[in-house]
Amino acid sequence: MSYVRVDTGVERLVTGAAEHLRGRRLGLIAHPASVTSKLEFSADVMIRAGFDLVALFGPQHCARGEKQSNMIESDHYLDPVTGWPVHSLYSEMRKPSPEMLSGLDALVFDLQDVGVRVYTFVWTMALAMEACAEAGIPFVVLDRPNPVGGRRREGPVLRVGFESFVGLHPIPLRHGLTCGELARWLNEVRGIGCELEVIECAGWCRWMHWPDTGLPWVFPSPNLPTPNSSEVYPGMVLLEGTNLSEGRGTTRPFELFGAPYLDADAMGARLAGAGLRGVTVRPCHFEPTFQKHAESLCGGGQLHVTDLDSFEPVRATVEILRAARALAPAEFGWRPPPYEYEADLMPIDILWGHDGLRLGVDAGATTDEILTGVDEEVAEFSTSVEPFLLYE
Repeated sequence: MSYVRVDTGVERLVTGAAEHLRGRRLGLIAHPASVTSKLEFSADVMIRAGFDLVALFGPQHCARGEKQSNMIESDHYLDPVTGWPVHSLYSEMRKPSPEMLSGLDALVFDLQDVGVRVYTFVWTMALAMEACAEAGIPFVVLDRPNPVGGRRREGPVLRVGFESFVGLHPIPLRHGLTCGELARWLNEVRGIGCELEVIECAGWCRWMHWPDTGLPWVFPSPNLPTPNSSEVYPGMVLLEGTNLSEGRGTTRPFELFGAPYLDADAMGARLAGAGLRGVTVRPCHFEPTFQKHAESLCGGGQLHVTDLDSFEPVRATVEILRAARALAPAEFGWRPPPYEYEADLMPIDILWGHDGLRLGVDAGATTDEILTGVDEEVAEFSTSVEPFLLYE
């Protein structure tokens, strides 16, 4: 494998890419993965380079990643390292208030996303863009690579009526964009209309997955500990809408899946015959230490990705859900609401983007039947975003 040195947006910022931001009072949306190639926190390097940071904003899991699980809100507090106010954007408010933005000359965004619609960081970005448009201050994206590459898009486009904090705008489940590219599309096509600046990565190409960048991996949220977990996440995150364990409480979240009621060997045999590309599903047992089925022995499998370019995590996960329903029809079930601030809609429906997956699995539909029309939706979206792409 060849390694290519990629410079992130923050590294380009501190080496002269946006000198006009010097002397301006800046807020920074950041988290533990907001680091340089030398593993220095972006706030620290910006201060050392002479930028006037005066406030931090924390997304889900907070600015320093204190919160382990989903749906655990973070408080507003004073940062113990810098003494700055840290405004939580995963609390009673998910959009910066006018009071939070008061006194700022610009709001800077530096979060490592994973290229999946339901990963809340892009919606923190969208809401912050709206707030900046309303406050009349610039919004600056320090761009970062999409760790699962920019060539492939998968999964349905979010439909009207299924919006939530895991999907506010109509994009595919795996969208194939960087935050900077998505911000450009949201600003123009979706009409946010803020004063937007994107400081691009240098050296990133759409074919690259994380290992190709030469950058160190710092988990962007507690349950994506490795680049491998991010590769399976675009599909396996759907298990959050079921009573299957998605491997939380193990050292391999989203790679492991199962439940006490599943026969691991039967599951493995069924998936072996599903024609999945670029992945081998190894039958196994595991015991989560927390979350679903904590301290119970679960039968299931582990996804071992063998070819990143041909692997289709969304299709693989649909096959897993169909298999679980067929092998344990009385025990398999869908998680009830609430989920991610949505009290009425089924979690699986807001994760998928509509109710077609749930209804299809329950009706015994094939994977191809469940995915009918998705390729056309993705093609239409790809045409829409083409003018806003920044990388070849």
